[in-house]
Amino acid sequence: MGEWFEHLIAVPYGLWIAWVGIQHFRDPVWFEPIVPEILGNPRFWVYSSGVFEILLGIGVALPWFRKESAFGITLMLVVLYWANLNMWVNDIPLDGKTYAPHWHALRGVGQVVLIFISLWLGGWESGHRFVNWLRSWWVIP
Repeated sequence: MGEWFEHLIAVPYGLWIAWVGIQHFRDPVWFEPIVPEILGNPRFWVYSSGVFEILLGIGVALPWFRKESAFGITLMLVVLYWANLNMWVNDIPLDGKTYAPHWHALRGVGQVVLIFISLWLGGWESGHRFVNWLRSWWVIP
């Protein structure tokens, strides 16, 4: 597929991820209930994930940082699913509302789709971008 198609997907995808990160600062209280208690200080984790979402979202929207940012988004989505799973397993309400299991399952599917998009944007499907990225950081023959 052409480079134009990649940009067509990457820009709105990245800007949406950055927008979600901004929401962590606009309304941190909304995100705090799903932070696993074992981590402590939910506000810290909400702000931290917000920073990563903003930086990585902007990074994936820009072609110069797309590979690295897409890899970062993949890792971030895997790690952040812990909060979504915490919400599901402990039936934690958001805005006073709890969700049926099928909504949590759909959210999980959505998370997997977002992970596959970031893998595709990073070029991980073929491994070529990953190998080139490694070569740019380390001397690999």
